[in-house]
Amino acid sequence: MSPTQDGMAVLLVDDEEMTLHTARLWLHKAGFSSVSILNDNRQLLSRLTEIPVDVLVLDLLMPHNSGLELLPEINRIHPEIPVIVMTSSQDVEGVVECMKQGAIDYLLKPTDPDRFVTSVRNAMQLKNLRCELLAIRDRLQSGKLENQSAFAPILTHNHSMQQLFRYIEAVACSPEPLLITGETGVGKELFARAIHDASRRNGAFVAENLAGLDDQVFTDTLFGHRRGAFTGADKERKGLVAQAAGGTLFLDEIGDIGPLAQIKLLRLLQERCYLPLGSDQVLRTDARIVAATNLHLPDLVAEGRFRKDLFYRFSFHHVHVPPLRERRDDLPLLVAHFLDEASLAMGKPVPTPPHALFDHLAVYPFSGNVRELKAMIYDAVARHRGHVMSLESFRQLQPAQRSTIALAAEDDLPLRISPNRFPTMREAEEILIQEALQRSGGRKSVAAALLGLTRQALYSRLANKKGSDNAESC
Repeated sequence: MSPTQDGMAVLLVDDEEMTLHTARLWLHKAGFSSVSILNDNRQLLSRLTEIPVDVLVLDLLMPHNSGLELLPEINRIHPEIPVIVMTSSQDVEGVVECMKQGAIDYLLKPTDPDRFVTSVRNAMQLKNLRCELLAIRDRLQSGKLENQSAFAPILTHNHSMQQLFRYIEAVACSPEPLLITGETGVGKELFARAIHDASRRNGAFVAENLAGLDDQVFTDTLFGHRRGAFTGADKERKGLVAQAAGGTLFLDEIGDIGPLAQIKLLRLLQERCYLPLGSDQVLRTDARIVAATNLHLPDLVAEGRFRKDLFYRFSFHHVHVPPLRERRDDLPLLVAHFLDEASLAMGKPVPTPPHALFDHLAVYPFSGNVRELKAMIYDAVARHRGHVMSLESFRQLQPAQRSTIALAAEDDLPLRISPNRFPTMREAEEILIQEALQRSGGRKSVAAALLGLTRQALYSRLANKKGSDNAESC
């Protein structure tokens, strides 16, 4: 599991005792609980093999071995440990040489506390990112899921969805925020729950829809309040952040929050701390933040409606859930599941779906995605009376239609209305039939649905065309 800030092991190496104790105090106040110190760099290499170290802060100018002499050896034996160097010397060439030897940052003494803590935080994120990239590579190469039960509620046989599961499993243990995007009805909360389950976090999964919350309600909902914070606050209330301690906090409709709420949320993500209403005591959290939206956040950033820094903070890990129309191979699985579910809920026998139903579903646009399909099936089961389900409940299923001129301009169809020659009805019909067959992969029932014909009518037209071609060849 990737370490969180609270569990990040930091080792400080310096021959000045005051510097060591001061730096350790800064890190403890910033939420780093595991901080070790060492005042003799001759013991450094052996110490690195004895205890886990995630970030190393190394003074360059020390007795015995200089930092420049130790850096190549540290980088060779422990390349996974990010190293921050500190020195009181303003030697530019020394800075350049340190970076060449693998240091990720350079701090000049006396160091500003905020600058020091920020540098260690950045090193922590770099360490986590390296681990996650390796995990993603290994998971994608293996092609297997270690925790399939976490994804069991998401029904799919689709290859792209399986790849998405492997990515999620690789980043599930990361402490960094994760953003889920996708159209309405694709199941973003199901994915958030899968992320929580795959992370094996001990805390609870806590979800909240942020749409329509003003600044005070947002603050009270997430951060809670102290007694007397406002009129009617007769007792203390814990917010969702506190309820999600050690677990996952899922914030849906993140694109709908206002400017003040965005500022508070940014602080929560960056500093891992928050302030309840009516309190002057800053509280810390180890909850994993997962957010979701059906909006295109880069457009909101461009319009000035969403903070750019908050967008980038949320985009550390990104999961985009594909719409149902891009995973139509899952339709039989989903239809069977919703038929079973609806029949059980209504106390009815499970009906048999007609084969023609899947021809209709194959060309339907599904603007409401899986949620829309579920509503359709539930409605059909409620109306159902016989053994085989009637298609009457699905007569509203019409393929997305566009004009012939739009098709020609957008998809480069061969049909053109020329000022010199107007196509005959027969020519236009043949072109449209061929295009429908091509788009449907040769499935005549799907092509008929695209053309707005019955299968029998399409078969008749194809038979007439074949007979006409044979007659012309004679």
